Amino acid sequence: MSTPRRTPAPPRERILAAAMEMIAERGLEKLTMAALGREVGMSSGHLLYYFRTKDELLLQTLEWSEGRLGAERARLLTRTGTARERLGAYVDLYVPDGHRDPHWTLWLEVWNRSQTADADARDRQAAIEGAWHRDLVALIAQGVARTEFRTVDPDRFATRLRALLDGFSIHVAIGLRGTDRGMVLGHVREFLDESLLADT
Repeated sequence: MSTPRRTPAPPRERILAAAMEMIAERGLEKLTMAALGREVGMSSGHLLYYFRTKDELLLQTLEWSEGRLGAERARLLTRTGTARERLGAYVDLYVPDGHRDPHWTLWLEVWNRSQTADADARDRQAAIEGAWHRDLVALIAQGVARTEFRTVDPDRFATRLRALLDGFSIHVAIGLRGTDRGMVLGHVREFLDESLLADT
């Protein structure tokens, strides 16, 4: 009697990519372990074996998505051009594409769940935030060193700028009436020109 062949589990990246695609196409509320399992050909129990909880699945999906964004951010920060041009590209990457942007939808859910998250999950979230912050500090410091920007404390300025970006980005991601991506980018561009560009 032959032994039935076991279907191998799909690679982790395929599961995370499928989760992100489901968020983009159907919204976060439709992302259940059962629905994701059907999408990748696994049982919800099998998914729970790998991810333990939906919170862990969401955090790993966010980490996977951030890894892709991090690679894109690294490319734009090392390309030629002025620090101001690269700062504009950073902002463009940061701000959501529009209402229900899947990456921001996921971020907001992970942030919300962080209130009851354990120390490991909170450390991992902080690592994601830290990567964005470090890159922004380095970019501002470079602009100051080249006298493209006014003399500011790069860390303090980055902290304030990211708070501004987060506030605006949440408005765009949730679809707050009267707020859209173009308006936000205009406000941020005006803020940067007024507060950061060196006097000529």
